[in-house]
Amino acid sequence: MAGVPMHKQERSFIPFGVKLLVSYVLLIIIPIFIFGYIANSIMVDSIRTQTRTAIKGTLQQIQDNMMYKIDDTIRLSDLLYFDSKLSKQLMHYEEGWVSYEATTNLLMPKFWQTIESTNRNVWLSIYFSNETLPEIYYDSSNIDPLSIKGRFFDVMHLKRIENKEWYANFPKEKFGETMEWKQVEDDAKYGRISLLRRIVDTTDPTKLKEIGFVRISTYLDDIFQSVDFHKIGGDSTLVITNESGHLLYSSGSAIRSEDEFRNEAGSGSHLTIDQTLPGLGWKLTALIPSSVFEEDRKKVDRLTIVICLLCCIVISFVATFVSRTFSRRVLKVVSVLQSFRQGDFHRRIQYSGNDEFTTIAASLNELGKKTESLIEEVYVTNLRKKEAELEVLQAQINPHFLYNTLSSISRLAKFGEVDKQHQMVMNLAKFYRLTLNEGQTIIPIAKEIEQVKAYMDIQQIKYAERVEVIYEIDSSILPYSAVKLILQPFIENALEHAWRGDRIQIRIVGGWQDEAICFQIIDNGSGMPQSTIDGIFSETAAAERNGYGIRNVHERIQLYYGKEYGVAIDSEPGEWTCVQVMIPAQIHPIANSES
Repeated sequence: MAGVPMHKQERSFIPFGVKLLVSYVLLIIIPIFIFGYIANSIMVDSIRTQTRTAIKGTLQQIQDNMMYKIDDTIRLSDLLYFDSKLSKQLMHYEEGWVSYEATTNLLMPKFWQTIESTNRNVWLSIYFSNETLPEIYYDSSNIDPLSIKGRFFDVMHLKRIENKEWYANFPKEKFGETMEWKQVEDDAKYGRISLLRRIVDTTDPTKLKEIGFVRISTYLDDIFQSVDFHKIGGDSTLVITNESGHLLYSSGSAIRSEDEFRNEAGSGSHLTIDQTLPGLGWKLTALIPSSVFEEDRKKVDRLTIVICLLCCIVISFVATFVSRTFSRRVLKVVSVLQSFRQGDFHRRIQYSGNDEFTTIAASLNELGKKTESLIEEVYVTNLRKKEAELEVLQAQINPHFLYNTLSSISRLAKFGEVDKQHQMVMNLAKFYRLTLNEGQTIIPIAKEIEQVKAYMDIQQIKYAERVEVIYEIDSSILPYSAVKLILQPFIENALEHAWRGDRIQIRIVGGWQDEAICFQIIDNGSGMPQSTIDGIFSETAAAERNGYGIRNVHERIQLYYGKEYGVAIDSEPGEWTCVQVMIPAQIHPIANSES
């Protein structure tokens, strides 16, 4: 069914205060969070750098302490290595009393002097190739003599170690440099490590003939006494590995084997800091759990978030105050403009101060005053024009109906049907009495229905039982008012054009549709195609000739009530036609008093 046009919905908008608040907050808060993020990153990096530097400093102290003991052990070996008198005596091959005396008066005091030159527990083992010298040693099978005797020495022949792998693989001699730290024999069993070094003939540095071998054993705990994970803190771990990567020593609960060390170092869950011990190839490694840094990072994060949130809260309060101050002024201007848009030009604005808003307020007040004056002048003119247009439209309908009715009366007179002629004249007089209604354009719906019934009484005299009319009127709409003659033209049009055979039925329905009043004139006639319906409501000359009565009713309703009301037609060719008339539910003061 051809619909009735509706009002366009007003486009929603974001209030000025919200825009101002959002823009202000975004322009301030976003930079705050950006600066906060940058500051946070800088602080976190600074903490990491400081922590790394502090740990490296601690590792350097640990290294210095270890190197002191390592250098002290090397110093003991130097006392033997660079002693030319010792090397001569070791190369003196003479058995008997000479050999015994040399051992007792020279070698033994030298060895005691060497181990007594340190306050650490060390085990000195001297192997020499001169078998004329006697052996002096302790039986250390299945015991750790170092734990019993503290500082002592053994003197043995070199043949005792000739078949040992560690001796056979000892590197080629470089004067004053060749030495090794290694766990040999039962060192690993008792937690010891040994400094291995040759004794050579120093009288001829070009040949460096081996005349003996030195092994100085000491406890790992003694060498690495300063390697304590508590100096790093937390769950950190300190690890000493040799030049081959094998684990020598560890401090901390996280590492118990070489496999665990490799897994932890490669997992990425620890910060790894390496320190190479000079001259040894050993590596001091600190494994610091990421949680150590994470805790500091979280503190910095929390501090950054708290500062940013405090800034946001302060800025939000300031932004809210500023936006409310300006938005109140803008909302006053908008509310007045909305009132002007809706036709209320009585609203005025009063601002204190002397700024742009005061100028705008003064201009709007002046505009409203002038517009209101112009509306008052134009209103009367437009009202008179509207009444004149309504009368002209009505005048186009009344003569048309009168012409058709007089033609019918003429036909009755011609055939001598005086009673029907008399009844038709009386109904016509009643119809026009209701139509004129003392010049009123707006009449109660009850009178409009009475007009329709008077009209149909005239038509039923003319067509008798060939015309059937059915009224379905909701009594609750009768007190409301309507522009007169909005139903009769459609009934007349159906009786003129809708016949299908020699009978026709017309239903007149009146009721509610949403909050508006809706009439329907429904016939079971021949119907019409959509092109004919479109032509009735078009502006062409053909439309003015065909269906001008329908179009005029439509224009009268829209002229008086607005474009959202009027006439709509739906039809099924050869079956039916339905005309729908929509008007607002209004009670006109004059119509109400008459009813």
